[in-house]
Amino acid sequence: MSDPSPFHPGEQQMQTLAGVRARMDARGARAIRDEMPDQHRAFFADLSFLPLAMNDARGWPAATILRGAPGFVTTPDAGRMHLAVPAAAFAPPGAVARLGASVGILGIMLAVRRRNRMNGIIRRLDSDGVSVAVVQSFGNCDQYISRRAPPAGAAPDDAAPVETLAALDGPARDWVGRADTMFVASAAGPHAEAGVDISHRGGPAGFLRLDGDRLAVPDYRGNLYFNTLGNFLLNPRAAVLVPDFSTGAVLHLAGPVVLRQDSGGFPGAERHWELRVEAAWRRAGALPGGWAMAEA
Repeated sequence: MSDPSPFHPGEQQMQTLAGVRARMDARGARAIRDEMPDQHRAFFADLSFLPLAMNDARGWPAATILRGAPGFVTTPDAGRMHLAVPAAAFAPPGAVARLGASVGILGIMLAVRRRNRMNGIIRRLDSDGVSVAVVQSFGNCDQYISRRAPPAGAAPDDAAPVETLAALDGPARDWVGRADTMFVASAAGPHAEAGVDISHRGGPAGFLRLDGDRLAVPDYRGNLYFNTLGNFLLNPRAAVLVPDFSTGAVLHLAGPVVLRQDSGGFPGAERHWELRVEAAWRRAGALPGGWAMAEA
């Protein structure tokens, strides 16, 4: 009997559409683990911010950025990650951290263009923070990451309260129009236990296209796992988090998704997807401000 596929039906369907399905189970079995290799454990321990996704109370994907001094993320063993963040501050706005809930975690180090993923399940909530059991651990390549140097001596502090936007205002539109980085949260279903993922998307400044309440996002060739797009086939909802590295603020947009199997006019894209913005919020101080672009 062959080993079960590491990919769920939505991911498998996307791989079939892309013509790569036949080779992906063997490739995924080598790269997608149920525990973190030592290299990943050391990598996470060096991070000072961490994009994270959960399903919110409505059953929609939501995203946030957790902050702390390097060492706020620890791995007691290869199958567990502990985040020294109070449970009340752990979940994205509108979501609640509870035992058994699925989370998607992205470790990204902009200065060296490295990223690793860990999707898991909350197993412990206490005064020391939140512990997550590993379900899937895997690395990503450095494609499309804009290299940035972190601000010197940036100390963690509390982010400002969430500012809910009834509609996207001029500053939010300008923000999206100049972005070269975003994070996208997706889930395989609407319930809290459904597998959740958060992924990095990047491109040249202005690679996102906003027309009215519709955000168009190019999909460039990647690792062919199709974690995000496979989730869209099962549960066409998303949240995107667009950071402003100059100020440290983040913009969160959420709504239903339509996946298009064409480039949408984006140079170099293999396909694209569109998010109709139904909810938006903005938060200052989610990241330290003053990041500087670094040489490639």
